Amino acid sequence: MLLNRIESIGRGIKDLQRFRDIVAVFLRYGYTDIAEALHLPSALDIPIKRLREEQKRFQDLGAPERLRLAFEELGPTFVKLGQILSTRPDFVPEEFIFELTKLQVGAASLPYEEVIAVLEEELRAPMSEFFRNVNRRPLGAASIAQVHKARLKNGQVVVVKIQRPGIEEVVQVDLEIMAYVASLIEDHLDGWKLHRPVRVVEEFSKVMLQELDFRQEAGHIDRFAWQFESDENVFVPKVYREASTSRLLTMDFVGGQKFSELVKEDELENGEELASKVTDLMMHQVFSHGFFHADPHPGNIHLLDDGRVCFLDYGMMGFLDERSRETFVDLVRAIGTRNERNVTSALLRMTDREGESPKPGLEGEIADFMHQHLFRPLGQLDAGLMFSQLLSITTKFELRVAPSYFVMLKSLSLTESIVKKFHPNHDVIGQAGPILREIRLRRMHPRRVGESLLEFGLEVGELLREFPGEAKRIINILKHGDAKVTFRHDGLEPAVQAWDRVSNRLSFAIVLASLIVGSSLIIHAGIPPTFQGIPVIGLVGFVLAALMGFTLLIAIVRHGRM
Repeated sequence: MLLNRIESIGRGIKDLQRFRDIVAVFLRYGYTDIAEALHLPSALDIPIKRLREEQKRFQDLGAPERLRLAFEELGPTFVKLGQILSTRPDFVPEEFIFELTKLQVGAASLPYEEVIAVLEEELRAPMSEFFRNVNRRPLGAASIAQVHKARLKNGQVVVVKIQRPGIEEVVQVDLEIMAYVASLIEDHLDGWKLHRPVRVVEEFSKVMLQELDFRQEAGHIDRFAWQFESDENVFVPKVYREASTSRLLTMDFVGGQKFSELVKEDELENGEELASKVTDLMMHQVFSHGFFHADPHPGNIHLLDDGRVCFLDYGMMGFLDERSRETFVDLVRAIGTRNERNVTSALLRMTDREGESPKPGLEGEIADFMHQHLFRPLGQLDAGLMFSQLLSITTKFELRVAPSYFVMLKSLSLTESIVKKFHPNHDVIGQAGPILREIRLRRMHPRRVGESLLEFGLEVGELLREFPGEAKRIINILKHGDAKVTFRHDGLEPAVQAWDRVSNRLSFAIVLASLIVGSSLIIHAGIPPTFQGIPVIGLVGFVLAALMGFTLLIAIVRHGRM
């Protein structure tokens, strides 16, 4: 079954050579287990012996470092995948997460003429109709886009983000290959179905395609600006829609200092103030609005001359609905009161097992976690690490936490690391307290309670209104004999595959035996034509039998299966 599916690769993948290149890179860096279990090297005709020689160059490196190097070599799609995986402790071991956070990909600058050509193609007009000038030297060049400083016709200084030509096609092919391999892994490798690799690739594809559409980023900037329009501590650059498209983004130029430069300074005069300001901004993003910057590393945040903070690169944003925020607040409160049962209950509400009884041992595991982390001074707590470890417990008990929580934890963890560099003793959890209490009090507000009761009443009314019709439909189905019972089996696929291999080998052996017996009878009977007294038909039969037997032997030795 698997081999038949692999052999049809050429019909399903647009760029078969890119598929070969991807598999070859992983093989070169020593990731042979999954590729060989799926028979990818043989199906794609990849020379294993030569790659095994190249593997020796990397044999002294650890598996996490080899994976990072493979992702960097494969380009922007895989680098972004690695960055997403670094936020998923439920999917990736801790040592891999640490390594994947180092992912970087360099890119050569596009020629200026090519930049202008893309710009004019997107604007459908000469550059001079929108800009006085566009600087020849880019402010930055990445694998997906390149940024140039420019000046609009009205004199406003802006930056122009221009997508690299052809990058969308490259990403589309990579995503298609990822989805194909993920489906093979989920369907044919034991133990992977729990992690749902197909679902992970689907989520990643959605994020990646959004990043390629700069209109999405422009929408994120507008919403972020609306959230903080009355906050004097935040500056959000204006997007110039008339000079922006899906592959072109024009917005205000942002000066000031990058946080990446500030954190290098040994002592900051206003370090404590900055730490408090950044913490407050991120907590309001996550818990007050539920719409937050998903990658707030120091290079993406500027401190302006007037003291305002400006976030940049709005391609990746996180979302948490009101119920998810409230559930996380319940988790934080339960941790603060050191109540294992309430922590377990809140954690289950964050998974796909909401409403079920906790699995045996889960509360005990959470109690051990709390004893490990919560009996120390608050200033010594690493909140990001603590919550990441807590959510990773869910993997051990086969619970699936919504990806949005992991994105939130990554943002909070990055924010905490910046804050600690500005002011090592800053109490992030303590500063978050008032915001978390406000969310809890908001749930108890009479208006909110009244709205909840009204919504509940409307749903019950709708259910009662639909019940007679649904009951009548079920009775009609039973009366006409149209009722169906569906059985689902899990875990039988390996047995089915083993039976397929056995039946194939038996069929092969029967044909082989028939050839030998038939050829023997023909030779014994001396049926012409003959060659040196030996019947030619019998001789051909023996040659075919020898070839078939040799083929069977090679298949068994090479793959351990037919």
